[in-house]
Amino acid sequence: MILAIAILNIIVYKLREFHEAKYNDKDKKVVLLPPGQICRRFSLNEILCATHNFDDKYLIGQGGSAKVYKGLVDDGATSVAVKRLSFISKQAGGGSVFLSEIEMLSKFRHSHLVSLIGYCDELDEMILVFEYVPSGTLSDHLHRSFEKGYESLSWIQRLRICIGVAQGLNYLHTGTSTHQRVIHRDVKSTNILLDDNLEAKIADFGISKIVEANQGYTYVSTVVRGTFGYMDPAYFLTGRLTRKSDVYAFGIVLFEVLSGRRAVDFSLDDEQLGLAGWAEHCVKEGRINEIIDSDPKMQISQSSLLAFVKIACQCLNRKPSCRPTMAEIVVVLEFALSLQKNSDSTLVEGAVIASDSGQYSTAMEVVHGKDQNKPFQINHTRTTLSRKVCQILSTSIRALSG
Repeated sequence: MILAIAILNIIVYKLREFHEAKYNDKDKKVVLLPPGQICRRFSLNEILCATHNFDDKYLIGQGGSAKVYKGLVDDGATSVAVKRLSFISKQAGGGSVFLSEIEMLSKFRHSHLVSLIGYCDELDEMILVFEYVPSGTLSDHLHRSFEKGYESLSWIQRLRICIGVAQGLNYLHTGTSTHQRVIHRDVKSTNILLDDNLEAKIADFGISKIVEANQGYTYVSTVVRGTFGYMDPAYFLTGRLTRKSDVYAFGIVLFEVLSGRRAVDFSLDDEQLGLAGWAEHCVKEGRINEIIDSDPKMQISQSSLLAFVKIACQCLNRKPSCRPTMAEIVVVLEFALSLQKNSDSTLVEGAVIASDSGQYSTAMEVVHGKDQNKPFQINHTRTTLSRKVCQILSTSIRALSG
């Protein structure tokens, strides 16, 4: 019996060594998956049947690291999205990305996070099976709506999408457990999926980081990874990753939603190439109307716009500690939505925000200043802000408690 146990321990040890050699990545702690205990494990045959042998007719998305197919499992009863890591990705350490997504999405569930159904790791394949989210990405709707056959998004629809993303990120940052926090590290419009009701779901957790909440410091030092145009400059320069790095990227998404422009557009001149710099410059110069998408559905009340732009600018603060938390962003975006929906009213009460430091402010104070109690006057027409209002906006953008 003792000999049998010893042999079994040796086998387990060798299997662990094999997995570590196959999936090891300096930037990611290896996580060995206990089959059947985390999520459903599909056979390769099930995956091939679901995707008709990875037929290109069922291809719904692709990038440098993976291809995504629409498939049917459980005898056609369930529509799924099948993400198949590419050979190049696997050779470049894609195993850690594979394990990260399984670990992350098996532990953390939220209505604004894409749901993981299962995985397949047979015959050197690395495949993830997600719920099928039918209406494409936020990027598709903002930049490729004509090509994809989507209707343009109204301002209220855009606000609701932003609120959903902010709620999902807030859950990752604060609500997963008392011991762990998650930093997504790749927040961008192509990683925001939309369902039939245009409800947002955050996707792609391959480079996310789990941070212990009681570690005694607010950042984790790591190899810099992310997407050009959305990457936090402070993280890029120092390698110190914080939750505020996600906040910065989300600020880019907010301006992307407002303007309909891409985070980076190489077809434009140097001044307008990067959305972050251009949007901030327009705010400082009092030219906010130039940022707004020209789509006819983008009818925005002045007060809703002001609240939205101020919180978006705060997200892009060069000092991470001066950026708002996702909880604060959620409340201000909900406030902006209320202002837009109640544009026949003269006053919308500001919701209370509790910051990490225990200080309290209101959404009204965030967009109007703590020393001002004057309510917003609603403008029923599409806004082009006066220079005076723009000056107030650009000079009063300040940090909420970090």
